[in-house]
Amino acid sequence: MGLGMNFNVDFNGIIFPRRCPICDKILEFNGKLICEKCRDKLVYINEPRCKKCGKQLIKMEDEYCYDCKMKKHLYKEGAVPFMHIGEIKKSIYKIKYCNKREYIDFYADEVVKRCGSIINEWNCDALIPVPLHRQRKLKRGYNQAKIIADKCSKRLNIPIRNDVLVRTKNTKPQKELNDTDRKKNLENAFKMGKNVVKLTKVILIDDIYTTGSTIDACTAVLLRSGIREVYYVALSIGTGY
Repeated sequence: MGLGMNFNVDFNGIIFPRRCPICDKILEFNGKLICEKCRDKLVYINEPRCKKCGKQLIKMEDEYCYDCKMKKHLYKEGAVPFMHIGEIKKSIYKIKYCNKREYIDFYADEVVKRCGSIINEWNCDALIPVPLHRQRKLKRGYNQAKIIADKCSKRLNIPIRNDVLVRTKNTKPQKELNDTDRKKNLENAFKMGKNVVKLTKVILIDDIYTTGSTIDACTAVLLRSGIREVYYVALSIGTGY
């Protein structure tokens, strides 16, 4: 007679053990995606947050951050789980430039936990990853925004559309430029893709939000195409501007 034992084992996790997205040490085989001690190093966005970009605010009486008070962003609203400082900044750098794509599962979970209710209220038709120019994608091997969108799509049950936006210019890295040059750098950098089904409300997905220039440039193209509202979700957001 059989013993009725359950042998549902994640062999992929045994052969390729997961690593903590903060310290990069191999995790215990317990289903968790981060070390408990490393979780204490994370800086989350909490209330009060900017009603436009989602950035952390200091004063409860404020509704908008300095940046959103001073300039008009084209997108409707944004949601972000983390501040782009400390360990998060290092971790996302590794995703982007050191092929640590496995970390994205942790971040997708955090997007849902911290921002899921906000995202559901938007009631959008699709997630659209900010596209990477083909030359940069060829060099890097992947577009981290697309992977983030894929992971979030499965968790949020919102379709992903990879064909809506195309990057037409291999722009300079935004981190190397000031706010004015960021805007010039992104002029005519995006266009609509082919075979686009009518969408009403969409969410742009990116890894980092700094000044919002990239999100605004993408939003401008989407609004001109007839999309009514554009939102955004990123993994982390800067503290300046």
